[in-house]
Amino acid sequence: MKEVWRKDGVWLLYDGECPMCTSAAHAIRLQEEFGSLHLLDARTATDHPLFQLSTEMGLDLDDGMVIAANGMLYHGDAALIFLSRFGDSGHLKTSLFKILFRFDWMARLGYPWLRSIRNHLLRGKSVGRIDNLMRRREPLFKSIFGEAWDHLPPVFKSHYANRPYTNDRTRVIGVMDVACFGPLKVLAPLMNAMGQIPARNQKDVSVAVEYTSDFYSRSFTFRRMFAFADDEPYTFGSRMVQTQNNEVVEIMRFGLCWRLRFSWDGVRVTLSHRGYAFNLFGLFVPLPLTWLLGRGHAEETAVNDRTFDMATHITHPLWGRVYEYKGRFRIIEEPE
Repeated sequence: MKEVWRKDGVWLLYDGECPMCTSAAHAIRLQEEFGSLHLLDARTATDHPLFQLSTEMGLDLDDGMVIAANGMLYHGDAALIFLSRFGDSGHLKTSLFKILFRFDWMARLGYPWLRSIRNHLLRGKSVGRIDNLMRRREPLFKSIFGEAWDHLPPVFKSHYANRPYTNDRTRVIGVMDVACFGPLKVLAPLMNAMGQIPARNQKDVSVAVEYTSDFYSRSFTFRRMFAFADDEPYTFGSRMVQTQNNEVVEIMRFGLCWRLRFSWDGVRVTLSHRGYAFNLFGLFVPLPLTWLLGRGHAEETAVNDRTFDMATHITHPLWGRVYEYKGRFRIIEEPE
């Protein structure tokens, strides 16, 4: 590996507004051969070479601390592995740290939980993110679509205009046809009671959708409101989190997640099925449910600069298509 850091000792860049991070940073004791430990608060050390190097290398300080040692940078769970491997066993807190994350897989498994705790602590203190990569300057979905972003029609750039770490809001309204078939009709009462996709059969349903950003995270929240005839409005909410590149997890009530992949083929935006998962405090545990629930699929096609068509369906391996809704939407509000 190429050497990128040439200072002696060990340098730790952490979030000084996070009580857990601060406590852990000041409790760390390393083996003597590593020399002195230098602590840097990422909130105040923005001019320090380690902060600048981390940013240049694309290391998101909101996703984890950075350790510089032996000429290398260790970020997130890699930093956790470094500390558990080279901590001084003679100190109580460091020993506990080494026990909890004795094996690399334990650190990788536990790290999302630690990150989730950190996020909740910052939210409780009403403290915003470090945002060293300046993510709030650009739409969240720009990194999801990647190079395809520049080729999207204007309606989709407006549709997906929300930036992370902001209070951005986009609103669309439309009319949809909703239908469920086969065994899904039997499960309809349970699905509706759980606040999942509306298991109904009705045409020309007025629908309003709000897409909101979260000031404290990079998540993208949907709130879909269906005005079914002769019934109270039905709300279906979910939250999308980018996991890597164009792969996203949509988190629904009770922790059930749909894993999907966004793509643009020059004609339509496609949301392709990647499986299901359970959200366990920020750790997405894969669930082998495709054989039971079926494969989800969604497409969006531009009509004009303010209007798009969308359609989604679920196909079961035995029963075929068991659910779908489709309709046309118009953007009525977008971030400034």
